[in-house]
Amino acid sequence: SRKRRDGGWIESIGYYNPMVEPEVIKVDAERLAYWKSVGAKLSDKVASITSK
Repeated sequence: SRKRRDGGWIESIGYYNPMVEPEVIKVDAERLAYWKSVGAKLSDKVASITSK
């Protein structure tokens, strides 16, 4: 990890806005695949959102 545990993010690869109808989900799938390939683990919430 390049940041301390409670620090900010390393790279922003998308966003999620559940407050609008319909929900807005934008994820850079290529960067998500890259981070997963180098060992990043998705939180349960992120895994749920990206499976939609």
